[in-house]
Amino acid sequence: MIYIKKYKEEQKNIWNDFINNSKNGIFMFNRNFMDYHSDRFNDFSLMFYDEKDKLIALLPANINNNTLYSHQGLTYGGFIVKNEMKQHKMLECFECLVQYMKKNKINNFVYKTIPHIYHSLPSEEDLYGLFRNNAKLLKIEPSTTILLSNPCKMPKGRKAQISRAKREGVTIEESNNFIDFIELENKVLKDNHNAKAVHTGEELILLNSRFPENIKLYIAKYNDEMIAGTVVFIYENVVHTQYMAANEKAREIGALDLVISELINYYKGKKQYFDFGISTEQNGKYLNEGLISQKEGFGGRTICNLVWEIK
Repeated sequence: MIYIKKYKEEQKNIWNDFINNSKNGIFMFNRNFMDYHSDRFNDFSLMFYDEKDKLIALLPANINNNTLYSHQGLTYGGFIVKNEMKQHKMLECFECLVQYMKKNKINNFVYKTIPHIYHSLPSEEDLYGLFRNNAKLLKIEPSTTILLSNPCKMPKGRKAQISRAKREGVTIEESNNFIDFIELENKVLKDNHNAKAVHTGEELILLNSRFPENIKLYIAKYNDEMIAGTVVFIYENVVHTQYMAANEKAREIGALDLVISELINYYKGKKQYFDFGISTEQNGKYLNEGLISQKEGFGGRTICNLVWEIK
C-alpha cells in the first residue's frame, strides 16, 4: 500500500539524494535550486512511500486556491522516479494521489511532464497514469530541439551571418557577468514582447554559485562590448538555452548566430540534444513564427512540452 508524506525542509538531503539517483530527475529539482524562490510559492511537494517504507517517487509541486500544480516555478515537472519504477506501481501512485487530493480538499492537479530527451532511461509511466485517470490535455507547446548527432542543415543565410560575425571580429567567451546580460535580455524582451526575464541577474549569480557546472553564460563581444549572449542550463543529455539576447548591432552582424553555432559545435559529441525551448505565447495558442524559424534555422525540429489536468 502506497502512502504520501508532504515534503519538509529536514528531508532536503533525502530529497536531493533521490533526485541524483533517479532516471528522470534534473538539477532543477534539487532543493538548492527549487528553494531559491520559495517566498513566491506555497510549496506542496509530495513524497511517495511503498508498504516497506521505501521512498519510490517524488512530486515537486506547489498549491494555490485548492489547485495543486507541478511546481509553477519550474519549467518541467511530474513524478520523479528511479529505475525500479514499473507501470503498475505508477498507477498505484496515481491512485494514492487522487485519494490524497480528496482527503485534503484539493480540487484539481495541473501536471507538467518532463520531455523524454531529459530522461536517462525511458520514464513515461506517468503518461499512461494520466490517461487512466481521465486527465485532460491542457496545453502543448513546441520546443525546438537539435539532435546533435544528426542536425538538419542550416540555411545559407544563417551560415552567411555566422561568417559575417567572424569577419567583423566578434569574439565568444564564457562569462560570469549575469547582471549586464540580464539587463540586455530585459531590454530586448521589453522592446519586443513588453516582458522581462523570470530571473534577475542576482538570482542567476546565486544559482550559478550553487550549480556552476549546470548554469553557464556565453557572450559575444564586439569592440570589447557585450552585444549578445545566452544562458544555458546543462543537463545529463541536453543543453538548454534558458535565455538568448542580442542587441541591434548583434542582429545586424550575426553575433548571436555565432554564439549558438560555437556552442552546438562544442557540445556535439558531449551531449545528445541542444534544446532551444518553446516559441509560443498565450498558453500555447499563439506561435511566434519568427522566433521558431530562427531556432529551426540552426537545425532544430519540434518536441512537445505537455501540460495535463486531473480533476
